[in-house]
Amino acid sequence: MASSAGGSGASGRQVVTRFAPSPTGFLHIGGARTALFNWLYARHHGGKALLRIEDTDKARSTQEAIDAIISGLDWLGLDYDEAPVFQSERGSRHVEIAEALLANGYAYRCYATQEELEEMRAAQRAAKQPLRYDGRWRDRDASHAPPGSPFVVRLKAPNEGETVIEDAVQGRVTVSNVEIDDYIILRSDGTPTYMLAVVVDDHDMGVTHVIRGDDHLSNAFRQLPIIRAMNEIEGGWPDPVYAHIPLIHGADGAKLSKRHGALGVEAYRDEMGVLPEALSNYLLRLGWGYGDEDVITRERAIELFDIAGIGKSPSRFDLAKLQNLNGIYLREADDMRLAALAAERMEGAVDIDLLTRAMPVLKVRAKDMGEIAEGAAFLFASRPLAISEKAQALLDEDARDRLGLAHQRLAAHGEWTLEALEASVKALAEELGLGLGKLAQPLRAALTGQTTSPGIFDVLVLLGRDESLARIGAQARASAAPQ
Repeated sequence: MASSAGGSGASGRQVVTRFAPSPTGFLHIGGARTALFNWLYARHHGGKALLRIEDTDKARSTQEAIDAIISGLDWLGLDYDEAPVFQSERGSRHVEIAEALLANGYAYRCYATQEELEEMRAAQRAAKQPLRYDGRWRDRDASHAPPGSPFVVRLKAPNEGETVIEDAVQGRVTVSNVEIDDYIILRSDGTPTYMLAVVVDDHDMGVTHVIRGDDHLSNAFRQLPIIRAMNEIEGGWPDPVYAHIPLIHGADGAKLSKRHGALGVEAYRDEMGVLPEALSNYLLRLGWGYGDEDVITRERAIELFDIAGIGKSPSRFDLAKLQNLNGIYLREADDMRLAALAAERMEGAVDIDLLTRAMPVLKVRAKDMGEIAEGAAFLFASRPLAISEKAQALLDEDARDRLGLAHQRLAAHGEWTLEALEASVKALAEELGLGLGKLAQPLRAALTGQTTSPGIFDVLVLLGRDESLARIGAQARASAAPQ
């Protein structure tokens, strides 16, 4: 039976999507995109977006990772319509379904020992055959096993014909059923495996659309036999719509890995200073597109997003494009919000009001919050001001002479406004027969300790009269007024 895409699902049901991360580490950038696509699809169709934490691997799942995933989703603005489902709390329900499959002939007990299975695999390797369970207990009666022998429960997968999935992204995908072995659904200790748990949880959560990475495509062919068996047993287990998204690759075309840079959402937030709306917008455009639109707000994304816009080819992560997009969002962001974010990155006491007033000139060329915080540091530096090596090179004897003249002119100035200061400094430069830069650059070095900063007249206004004169005076040499 084939699956088909659609706003309300193949049977007219309300769209329900789910994001189902394993809490064994941070929220991966690829997982964040999957979460975003699921969320947008549900919102676009007026459906429900759900979150499931697949924490059955107790050896690797941690509370820290769970917290990091939920924090990352919150930061990205992805809210969910119900409380998170924790897979580890649903073991009894998984076992119940395994027992139903067993009772109705869709699963069986396998008593093969580890030694027997290893001999089987060794023989398959020697014959250069695929490594898969050979079904040795598929049709044997349990009475053939020694009393009390441990066993696992295996699904009796179809071994004739083929399974076809009409994937909403990949198109028609066909697999011969002989390639699907009788995999384990209950371990010898009675605990369910991932493959069973996923199917049961998706059904019980009412999931209609399974949108996930295409590395899970092979899992769909292994999970469908459970779905279809349960539909035969009790009805009400329709196939979901599958949509397997190509993975994100690095700039070199290889699968995204640590060598390509930051992988976790928190690194983009904490270390790289990216705004959540910028990262969301960038992830949206990784593998999905709508015409020539690059800057797409969340509201616009909900309006536009559909599975049909997802491409079949892997996307390449381009940090420069993300930074460019982040710069666009920084320039549009609320100044008070940016001031609060910048303050978190700065050492010592910070005047939020001053930082907010400075934000329009600080954010104009910044690519990230780190650059904004770094650019704002001069506002709160104490005297004597630390001068960078490059800035020190601007403060030669001639420059210090000019600073002395600027200090005299500015000290006599009555009006400390951007327009008045600009007119005064430009007039002084003309009197000295200099281009404005010959005066502005030493002023910048004296006022900020750096060679780059917001416009020099903005700097003078933000620092105020007393602090500006004190900093200029500290670097100036007394000089006679020009004749």
